[in-house]
Amino acid sequence: MSLSRVILSSRMFLTNRAAISSSNLLRLQAPPSCVRGLSLTASVSGPGADHKYQSQEEKDEKARAGKKKKRVLVVGLMAGAVVGGVYGYYNYKKKLAQSIKSIGNDSQTKEFLLESAPPDFPPIRSISTPGLVQDIKITLFQYQTCPFCCKARVFLDYFGFNYDVIEVNSVMRTQVKWSKYKKVPIVVVQYGDKTIQVNDSSVIVSALYSLLVDAADTKLEQVMDCYPTIRYMDDGVEKSEIQNKYFLMFNETKVSRTKEDIVEERRWRRWVDDELVHSLSPNVYRTPGEALAAFQWFSKVGSWEDVFSAWERYLVIYMGATVMWLLGKRLKKRHNLKEDVRQSLYDQCNHWLKGVSKKGTPFMGGDQPNLSDLAVFGVLTAVEGCEAFSDAKRETKIGVWFDRMKEVVGRREGKELLA
Repeated sequence: MSLSRVILSSRMFLTNRAAISSSNLLRLQAPPSCVRGLSLTASVSGPGADHKYQSQEEKDEKARAGKKKKRVLVVGLMAGAVVGGVYGYYNYKKKLAQSIKSIGNDSQTKEFLLESAPPDFPPIRSISTPGLVQDIKITLFQYQTCPFCCKARVFLDYFGFNYDVIEVNSVMRTQVKWSKYKKVPIVVVQYGDKTIQVNDSSVIVSALYSLLVDAADTKLEQVMDCYPTIRYMDDGVEKSEIQNKYFLMFNETKVSRTKEDIVEERRWRRWVDDELVHSLSPNVYRTPGEALAAFQWFSKVGSWEDVFSAWERYLVIYMGATVMWLLGKRLKKRHNLKEDVRQSLYDQCNHWLKGVSKKGTPFMGGDQPNLSDLAVFGVLTAVEGCEAFSDAKRETKIGVWFDRMKEVVGRREGKELLA
């Protein structure tokens, strides 16, 4: 054997021995399972390599997630309990209100003529003029600070009518469940065996004034025949409209007036409903703070603590203020008011004052207010305690005319017509 072959055989022998030794070493250091699973790829290391191992960060994250789930669960349970309680109370009130049957005349010939009197509700106050004997009973269903209700109330006050005031709960509306007409104001007039329902503030004013100044022995039922209601469909929705509501209906009048005065009065009354009243809400609810202050004032002058339960009153104040603040922005666009809505209110006040100034008299009606004076004063009393009206009195001269109106209405200077 040559020397080179001996050396090569020796090297191969030593290499094989080294390989066998390394294999035995691996078997000694690792259990059989690890040896069988041995791979030539790179091993996985670091946090999370073993699913049983969790770093401190992972433990903290898991704990936070658990606490969050508990909070969501607790809040959900509490919200569910509140909503369930409110819903249950609402259903209770709804069933109670449904026990009050709607009344009316199903013949559709004289919708204003009721088959029976409305249910008895305790009046929040009764207004009377000393020494006045009245052969009709008048009941006003209203919201204290609704501009249209204020307009009707100012008319009744100025002419000295005796009447009861029923404040309607604006949440449950129980006091008007008997009526097919759901808006306010509503005036119910009872005389003899007749019960007549008069809807819409302008119709209330026109009908009762027509009855007041008519020199003949005209009955309210005859006057109401002149204000028919027509119904029509608009985009699939049934709507109704009362005809002639700004017109006065009488045969011979106790009051001497020119045709021009009557036409001008009618024009201004329409302006109040179509223009002036629409500038009020965006101003009263201009900011969240103003909206909340307005509803707090409404609660005070409307004696809401006597009308609402505690939770209903707070719901109306805070939820109502929020809703009306949002709605005020939409009304601003709908009625094309100026970017500064205050300026639109000032413009309306100045427009009215300019008309009075042309007359050269204290009121639009001359030395005494006419129906347009009463309409303007009425809707403005709805916001008398709000910041918007304080600004209007400061920036315009509306306060002078307003105070003059307050005096004559307070003294019921129109009561001579009832005598």
